[in-house]
Amino acid sequence: MSKADLDELRLAYKSAVDDWVSAIRAEESLATPDHSMIAMEKWDASHFEEEDAHAKVTKAREAYKAALRSMNYGI
Repeated sequence: MSKADLDELRLAYKSAVDDWVSAIRAEESLATPDHSMIAMEKWDASHFEEEDAHAKVTKAREAYKAALRSMNYGI
């Protein structure tokens, strides 16, 4: 694996983390004093988006780690 490939995987991971942080902040912003059902549904929906973003981080992290293991340890 080339350095450029590793850089690409690292940047994909960092981008996924940035998206996850944005999703967390979006979810947090919906925890408002508005206790209505509509507000709760929007908050719940944002939580599912946060979970999806976290899954993407995990996938990108594992891909980057696998590439690093392959390069450094040959496994």
